[in-house]
Amino acid sequence: MTNFNELGLAAPILKALETLGYVTPTPIQAQSIPPVIAGRDLLGIAQTGTGKTAAFSLPIINRLARTTQARQPKSARALILSPTRELASQIADNIREYSRNTGLTVTVVFGGVGHRPQVQALARGVDILVATPGRLLDHMEEGNVRFDATEVFVLDEADQMLDLGFMPAIRRIVRALPKVRQNLFFSATMPTDIGKLASELLNDPVRVAVTPVATTVERVSQRVIHIESHRKKELLAELFANPELSRTLVFTRTKRGADRVAKYLEGAGVGVAAIHGNKSQSQREKALDAFRSARIRALVATDIAARGIDIDDVTHVVNFELPDVPESYVHRIGRTARAGRSGIAISFCDHEERTQLRDIERLTRQTIEAEDRRNGSAPEPKSGEARQGRGGRQQHRRSRGDRNDRHHDRNRSQHQGRSDQRRDSDRSHGQSQGRTGHPAQAHAPAQAHRDTRGADQGAHRQADAQHRPDRQQGRPNGNRPHQHQPQRDQRQGRPQGQRPQASAEGSAGQQLAGVAFLKPSRPKNHRDNSGRPRHHNERRHTGGASAR
Repeated sequence: MTNFNELGLAAPILKALETLGYVTPTPIQAQSIPPVIAGRDLLGIAQTGTGKTAAFSLPIINRLARTTQARQPKSARALILSPTRELASQIADNIREYSRNTGLTVTVVFGGVGHRPQVQALARGVDILVATPGRLLDHMEEGNVRFDATEVFVLDEADQMLDLGFMPAIRRIVRALPKVRQNLFFSATMPTDIGKLASELLNDPVRVAVTPVATTVERVSQRVIHIESHRKKELLAELFANPELSRTLVFTRTKRGADRVAKYLEGAGVGVAAIHGNKSQSQREKALDAFRSARIRALVATDIAARGIDIDDVTHVVNFELPDVPESYVHRIGRTARAGRSGIAISFCDHEERTQLRDIERLTRQTIEAEDRRNGSAPEPKSGEARQGRGGRQQHRRSRGDRNDRHHDRNRSQHQGRSDQRRDSDRSHGQSQGRTGHPAQAHAPAQAHRDTRGADQGAHRQADAQHRPDRQQGRPNGNRPHQHQPQRDQRQGRPQGQRPQASAEGSAGQQLAGVAFLKPSRPKNHRDNSGRPRHHNERRHTGGASAR
């Protein structure tokens, strides 16, 4: 078909298309619109930029405009699910343009924006509702929307829904829909799980597949540059020295990586913005508007965020990191070959990305022109730069672990040497105690020696000595002795488990039972050898401080 007049669309829609400058339908529009107008379910295999939004929205508008009816509160006559906020917003904007002469209402709901305006719009009832799965489930659980009057259900970018983990949410939403409805299913790829979901949703669908992978990549001049991971940002800034990169999309694998690349380019004097899932909706819209109006030259994005980008005249696509899924590579470079245009795609490939490169070449059935920049004159990375690359990060971790191991080995050796010296000193000191025959009199110097020894030990023993002075005497205040008490007895020349003779004033009421002692029965205030009244919690040795 050569024009939209032959597709069976209503006059108000044709008038809107004429105003927008639409003359010739794309292949997916020409193949999809007639069967959808006829009421058939549709399975469309099409990538972004093929015109599939108009392929499903134009026949929906045509159906709803011909069967006008009063809108029911909290209801939606058509539901369109989209994986991202950007794509949902773009679909809603396009539908408003196509339906400007029909009087139909369009509402879009997604996260990251105010909740109350969406509730108010849903309360009035809408003709076409465009939503992301997460926010729509929130409204369903709150009772803000119902689907008993829904006539058409559209699932767009189904493969992306699978990647984002939306399949359980989609199944919950589908269970709330009427059994009798028209279903339109679109996906850029058809993995097993997506094929299974399509078979569950669709009833005798018409299958439309357009724009094979090879036709997209043939319109794009592709080049891969082999380079070390830590030099990628330097090379990217070098590319932007060329003024021909006037409107360039830069793709990274992670949100954090997108922020780092944008920050580096900004420091190099390149007008740049970043969009990803952690950005608010206002930040995304501001970045996209600046990119569309050419106020910035570069837009750094992740694959997820880029699904909603509908911008013409993108001159270059730079794959700062190759995607793990080869189909994502085709989606990326297709941003610079929209509506039959050609474009340029440059990909950076480090040592660990060679497998991804082979998968991409296998999918596209071509060998990408390569340039080797691995032996350039760039300086070696700083420590911070090395951590950003996967190889550099692992090297940094290994070197830091080696330093820690050597440090702990050295400390253990020093500690072991001090321990041996202390044991020798304790053994000789205990023998001298045994010769005196007066352990009670020798207790004070032994305690002082233990205090001096404890100062050389770890922080936990110092704290223990300060807060539990009773342990230093080998005699608890009504508690069981510490588990290390037998070892201290042995170091002092006494058999393990044998308790030293106590002073006269503290011996009453105590019984020996292994190494556990009963709490002594004595008055709280009594006198020591000097005749001075002393509290029972006060230290026994001369000069001791009261325990707190």
